[in-house]
Amino acid sequence: MTSNYEHLFEFIELRELEKPVLILALDGWIDSSGIARSAKESLLSKAEIHTMAKFDTDRLLDHRARRPILELTDGVVENLEWPSIELLHIEGLEGPDACILQGPEPDHDWKVFTDAVTNICYGLDVSLVVGLGAYPAAVPHTRPTRLSCTASSVEMAKKLDFVTASIKVPAGLQAVIEAEVALTGTPSIGLWAQVPHYLSTGPYPPAAVELLEGLRKISGIYNQDLQLDQKALNTRSRLDQLIGKNEEHLAMIEKLEIAYDQLNDPAASLPSGDDLAEELQNFLRTQDES
Repeated sequence: MTSNYEHLFEFIELRELEKPVLILALDGWIDSSGIARSAKESLLSKAEIHTMAKFDTDRLLDHRARRPILELTDGVVENLEWPSIELLHIEGLEGPDACILQGPEPDHDWKVFTDAVTNICYGLDVSLVVGLGAYPAAVPHTRPTRLSCTASSVEMAKKLDFVTASIKVPAGLQAVIEAEVALTGTPSIGLWAQVPHYLSTGPYPPAAVELLEGLRKISGIYNQDLQLDQKALNTRSRLDQLIGKNEEHLAMIEKLEIAYDQLNDPAASLPSGDDLAEELQNFLRTQDES
């Protein structure tokens, strides 16, 4: 019988893996400050990459919204780079075998795409599916980044000290995949870094470091990135220096710290942080990336 996803992807290189972990790192919903993208790039920079499968982006993407990139040299067309959705095997990291599903979040055929990914997971005997993401929250940069989760079971949610909630929110495709693979018996979890809301549009390396640490704790995949660690320390130090010059900003941070420390206190009062946002975002955009 022909499946709906038969021509949705093609295998480029089949590799023998032992119960790999599948990391979902699609660009789309939601990645505040590009934290999940930074974590993915950190993993890829330290690994040997093998493309296992490519998906049909003509079918999955709206190219008017995700246009190909034209490379010109002195007016001459050198290259036309199309957006791609790929399944990669990343080799050389500590821990179990690992794969990453990367590329733009599809615009079309979500259910068929999810069926395809679920089928691939079954064929590879995937042991765990982990989605990466980040969202703005009323938390201070002076405290460790908290991770929340969207887990496939109570047991998965209790594996680490995750922030949990009972809410209804719009779902990204990664959450759809996580839910679908869980129905087939494969455990899944979405890891979400909480980014200080006054820094949510600029780079924030401390959250990327913590997201990678959460991935290590939940899956065993370890990636030492000393450069990212140093960027996190530099960001924290420079933010402290900037905010330390303004008493009003210090007062706002103190309120956020109290709310952070009293997470389970429903009476905790949260400041909006809007008056911090513009100044701090401008600061981060101009800071040295080294």
